[in-house]
Amino acid sequence: MAHAALPKPAYRTALGSAFVGDSLELLAGLPERSVSLVLTSPPFALRRQKAYGNVTAAEYLDWFWPFAQQIHRILRDDGSFVLELGGAWQAGSPTRSTLPYQLLLRLTSLFHFAQDFYWFNPSKLPTPAEWVTIRRCRVKDAVNHLWWLSRTEHPEADNRRVLRPYSPSMCRLLEHGYKPKKRPSEHAISKWFRKDNGGAIPPNLLIVPNTCSRDDYFVRCREAGLPIHPARFPREVPEFFIRFLTREGQLVVDPFAGSNVTGWVAESLGRRWLSIEINPDYVAGSRFRFVKPAAA
Repeated sequence: MAHAALPKPAYRTALGSAFVGDSLELLAGLPERSVSLVLTSPPFALRRQKAYGNVTAAEYLDWFWPFAQQIHRILRDDGSFVLELGGAWQAGSPTRSTLPYQLLLRLTSLFHFAQDFYWFNPSKLPTPAEWVTIRRCRVKDAVNHLWWLSRTEHPEADNRRVLRPYSPSMCRLLEHGYKPKKRPSEHAISKWFRKDNGGAIPPNLLIVPNTCSRDDYFVRCREAGLPIHPARFPREVPEFFIRFLTREGQLVVDPFAGSNVTGWVAESLGRRWLSIEINPDYVAGSRFRFVKPAAA
């Protein structure tokens, strides 16, 4: 399939390019099967309009579908699509919306559903306030979905790239040994359980506080009179998936880039990247992520 030429980027780095524009149009300019990872957090379907733009729940599935089709087209056969999506509530009701699950089911008609991940932000504010802090009939909503989808059943992935330090008890076991036996759950623990594999395999729950309120990006945006994007990934979230699902030199794309945390992390890990953001002020501010801090 022929594809349109990409316009001139707003800025380039050693490994990537940031574009201002409609991501649906710009994704159409990428060659088929050229991208290893699409990692993004699109505008959520919220009842209140946000500064970064969002559509209503009733419109959301049809609005997102053309983006999904383009993402499927540009993914390599071993490529992955990771979609971060917050939970939604029914308007005026303390009941949950099924919209994220409706979207997932629709996406699985196009992609393979590799695995579900959950980002737990322990520092998240107690929302929705009406039901959590006023009427006290719900607990705070502190987990976002991260759907890992793929073009084929066997995308590029290696959990050895995201191993975590062993727990103190596992370190003791490795040092002193473990007698093979069955646990109370009847799972058999063999002698191979003592093997040091360099770290523990992580679970599909990412516990990452999102508490940053001041860094070079903040400072430089304020000095330049540019808005700070209100919905930013902590770097640990894209870092996990970029390490897990790609190798150095492969291409990572974020079509709803915001302040371009995905591109910034990809660059730091030696991956090529391409970001798209429709708001030129957010793109201008994101450039500061790639400026080295001034010497003290």
